[in-house]
Amino acid sequence: MYFKQIQTPGLGCFSYVLGCPAARVCAVVDPRRDIDRYLEIARDEGMAIAAVIETHLHADHVSGGQELRAATGAVIHIHPGAGVAYPHAPLAEGQVLEFGAARLRVLYTPGHTPNSVSLLVSDLARSPEPQMVLTGDVLFVGDIGRPDLPGAEILDEQVQNLHDSLYNKLGALPPELEVYPAHGQGSLCGRGMSAKGSSTLGYERRANPMLGYADFAAFKKAILARLPARPKSFSHIIATNRAGAPLGEACPSERELSLERFAALRAEPGTVVIDSRDAAAYGGAHIPGSLNIGFDKQLANWVGMSVAPGAPILIVAADRERAAAMRLELFRIGYDAVLGHLAGGMAAWTLSGRPVASLPQMSVRDLAMALSGDRPPLTLDVRTEAEWEAGHIAQALHRPFADILERGVDFCLDGPVAVICGSGYRSNIIGSALAAKGCADVRSVAGGMIAWGRAGLPTTAAP
Repeated sequence: MYFKQIQTPGLGCFSYVLGCPAARVCAVVDPRRDIDRYLEIARDEGMAIAAVIETHLHADHVSGGQELRAATGAVIHIHPGAGVAYPHAPLAEGQVLEFGAARLRVLYTPGHTPNSVSLLVSDLARSPEPQMVLTGDVLFVGDIGRPDLPGAEILDEQVQNLHDSLYNKLGALPPELEVYPAHGQGSLCGRGMSAKGSSTLGYERRANPMLGYADFAAFKKAILARLPARPKSFSHIIATNRAGAPLGEACPSERELSLERFAALRAEPGTVVIDSRDAAAYGGAHIPGSLNIGFDKQLANWVGMSVAPGAPILIVAADRERAAAMRLELFRIGYDAVLGHLAGGMAAWTLSGRPVASLPQMSVRDLAMALSGDRPPLTLDVRTEAEWEAGHIAQALHRPFADILERGVDFCLDGPVAVICGSGYRSNIIGSALAAKGCADVRSVAGGMIAWGRAGLPTTAAP
């Protein structure tokens, strides 16, 4: 049996190729939207991609199922409860799919979504007994899937389903089974995932805190205590996956825009300019009104929280290669209206004599000094509740990043404002949004609370 786990950096996604070179056939499980890697594996191993299997209707990334079907003729398999609008083969409890020596048996494991399945995998060249289980987003390494994405109206049902799937359906399986989830560290489909790509059921039962509750009431209380932020892109991604994503060839192609064309598109209503340079470069000079979302390993998550799906997007990047990489990240999460990037980058804009803005970067020592002065800045802490409770600046005002973005930047704080987060990344996003809204005296705290702590400056823990 051939088996390969493929990681998508940033999104924390895992997809899989399972098959049999001897039988010259394989399947792809939970594919990402850009499919070159799967085609390369199939070509190199001499296998035809016969099937795409979706463990559930994804919320955090656009599936590559439509791309693979167009390229290979593969049949897409998904649970009928997903309600997809495109041609597919439904998956049923106990159904067996074979691809040469690779045998997959379907387990219905709802909870993350009402249409979630897991796949018991056997290598028939060795034994008909299952060797591993692909758990989709029901069970992760170190965590479990969140139950809230399908909507608040079925949340209680989802929590019950998740408990039953984990403690009963998967709980009945032998401890030596290897666990391969659809996500790992960096995904917003859970909250405490390990960086490891696999585990075993036995180890997860011992070490995964979400599998150790004595009763359902304790489990429910724990899972609802701190659900991760829900990016505004998730509803759009779910709808895209349900309808069947448009092929890449139908999306605007990545292109370099002249200064004049870029400026004209920027002036059109609703256009969002994303500056993907680092905080220092953006802080020094940027296009007025642009949003700073630096090219970070979790870029897709931050864009998903900050930019409305469907918005026309212009990119300012450090170079052409970084612009192309950003376009790929956006493509993976369904931001298809990328109009292009600025030829020559910020230097071209500046040298043309057009207006520029800045977002001052403030050191933590300068902030500490300012807080003890006659006109202390309002310190806006945009970290999560958990981060705030672990320790914060005594004088700070707490407004979580996700809450600000969900409600929109509809406020402008009086006087000097210093925005702080964990490392300086989120503070630049919020700082740039406040500045675009018209707040005149805003700065971002470089290094955030990490730098504050390493400088030995005092913090206060929440009661």
